[in-house]
Amino acid sequence: MSNNPEPTTDPGQPAIYQIRLKGHLGSQWTDWFDGLTITLAEDGDTLLTGPVADQAALHGLLKKVRDLGIALISVVPGEPGPSAALGTLPPTAPATGQADVSVVRS
Repeated sequence: MSNNPEPTTDPGQPAIYQIRLKGHLGSQWTDWFDGLTITLAEDGDTLLTGPVADQAALHGLLKKVRDLGIALISVVPGEPGPSAALGTLPPTAPATGQADVSVVRS
């Protein structure tokens, strides 16, 4: 028996993350958040979901959230790899239509 646990993920594959923010963002913010999918939840939150290359990229995304002054609610990692489905993340509230709050960068 070894003291080193076997890795359950491939460190070469990007992890899928779901970042929950307070308030709604418009789809125009997709490029700002490195192409993550923006989903507007019925509870008024925004979900940013998608692959994140590594911890440095994750911290970069979180710095962008901070710089915009948006309240961060949660960061949830999913299963890594190209076959990772969004279904591997915890269920969320259904998405709504257009954003109802604009965020302006200063």
